[in-house]
Amino acid sequence: MNKLKHVFLISLLGMALFSCQDDEDQTFDAPVISSFEFGEGGSHSTDGTAYRGSDLHMEAEILAQATVASITVSIHGHDIEVGEGETEWDFSETFTDEKYMVKNPTFHEHIDIPATAPAGEYHVVLEVTDAVGNTTEVEGHLEVTSPVTISDFEMDETVVRGSDFHVEFMIDAMYGIHNITVDIHAHGLTPGAGEVEWDFEEEFEEGYHELTEAEFHEHIDVPATAPAGEYHVIFTVEDEEGNTVVYESHIDVTAN
Repeated sequence: MNKLKHVFLISLLGMALFSCQDDEDQTFDAPVISSFEFGEGGSHSTDGTAYRGSDLHMEAEILAQATVASITVSIHGHDIEVGEGETEWDFSETFTDEKYMVKNPTFHEHIDIPATAPAGEYHVVLEVTDAVGNTTEVEGHLEVTSPVTISDFEMDETVVRGSDFHVEFMIDAMYGIHNITVDIHAHGLTPGAGEVEWDFEEEFEEGYHELTEAEFHEHIDVPATAPAGEYHVIFTVEDEEGNTVVYESHIDVTAN
């Protein structure tokens, strides 16, 4: 009987050693990332565009034979010019939340985009590493835009004083238009005989306020006494969240 017990214990030990050896020799395929999508956070968009001053929705399905160890998101610009009031923006963060440290997690995060981030195209990389060191990554391109934009701008190049000039452009405002300001001033013009210095500033709200899409179409009168010469014209569109976009142009006022 003792001999049988001894044989039985040896058999159990052998099976345990074999099992441990089998685990050590086991190989795992690298994680698979699918359904990778991202876009404007407020609407959970998947179109690859987002607004500065807002957030970016990002989601992906991860299939992993071994437990996930980390998920890293990196975002950087493609030779984007940094304008006045803007700050270069690069993003990198590694997520090790408990909800992701499983075999088949769904990655879902909202990433803030600074209001000062330059508009343009950004490169997005999602990298998943499992517990045994396998790594997989997917890439995409993100278009960051301003929440309020001006496009299709048209304005007369010259105007005879005593008449008016025409200006029109399209406005897209994610949060709705608050107002549109037009500012016109001269470039060092000295009024002559019978002329009066002319500066113009007017705020337009009626017909535009709270619209998310609108065509600005106005005719602006130039006094008959305005000095002839070049004038600087500045259009400022402000949305309901206080975001602004500025467009500058010039117009020549002629005597006849």
